[in-house]
Amino acid sequence: MNIRRLRPTAALVGAAALGLTTLTACSTNAGDGRTDGKLDVVASFYPMQFLAQRIGGNAVHVSSLTKPGVEPHDLEISPRQTADLSKAGLVVYLKGLQPSVDRAIAQAEPRQVADAASYTSLEDHGTEVEGEHEHGGEGETGHEGEEAHEGHDHSGDAAADPHIWLDPVRYAQVAKGVGKALEKADPDHAATYKKNTTALVKELSTLDQDFRSGLKGRASDTFITTHAAFGYLAERYGLRQEAISGLDPESEPSPARVKGLHTIAKKDKVNTVFFETLVSDRTARTLAGDLHLRTDVLDPIEGIGSKSKGDDYIQVMRANLKALRKALGTK
Repeated sequence: MNIRRLRPTAALVGAAALGLTTLTACSTNAGDGRTDGKLDVVASFYPMQFLAQRIGGNAVHVSSLTKPGVEPHDLEISPRQTADLSKAGLVVYLKGLQPSVDRAIAQAEPRQVADAASYTSLEDHGTEVEGEHEHGGEGETGHEGEEAHEGHDHSGDAAADPHIWLDPVRYAQVAKGVGKALEKADPDHAATYKKNTTALVKELSTLDQDFRSGLKGRASDTFITTHAAFGYLAERYGLRQEAISGLDPESEPSPARVKGLHTIAKKDKVNTVFFETLVSDRTARTLAGDLHLRTDVLDPIEGIGSKSKGDDYIQVMRANLKALRKALGTK
């Protein structure tokens, strides 16, 4: 994608030119990262927004750089958004997912940042696109303790899979990191953030257990989906992801890849081709038609919109579990 590099001075001028509404909203900020007494938190896209809202509760005001229904990989940051980053009390983002966000944060230099990638481990699931990934036993990732990820350096993770939120265990690790970041940015409400973090981590643990039990007794381990967003989920629960495209949802599969998927579908008794809500389903439906397979939605939860099967992360993840159970032939 073409990303325009923004200049901080131009960003501030652009924000000022947007009118009195923006200026009035910022006037209550008083330069301390708060609006009307609440900590201003800017989230890069929905999974980060969900954590900030659930952990921050009534003590924070959360806004998202990515609007509902927008594919986050395609986001381009406006001058006004860059200005908002510089005024926020905390910015919650996932480094490496949205290049324009990474650049805007470097330019805006916010007071406090919480990088989700620093709270857990990132891995390269690119080999799964070619069907070469040899997955281990169910739930065996070798990255169970979040303590092992403190200060993890992701400077060399340019090819790493960023979709960590689709593994409830890793997402819980990120939730704890975001909770600590909120405590640091707003010590006066530390007790609230601790309480809300504990409650959310417990809910994510229940979700993890439901996936483990819900996927037992399955007839197949293999599922085919539009793009390689589900590598962490597959790894966590002993499944095999076969993506039509790679980590980029807009990339087109090669003829060799399509032919390979035909072979995999027949060999592994695949009965469903999954598509998503925020990207075109044309290739998935074409493949399913050629193989006489059904289609269904497996949502990477990069945003919540009118087509989402639920109102928040937890609800959509449970809809994903239901779809996987049906596709994998669980008893």
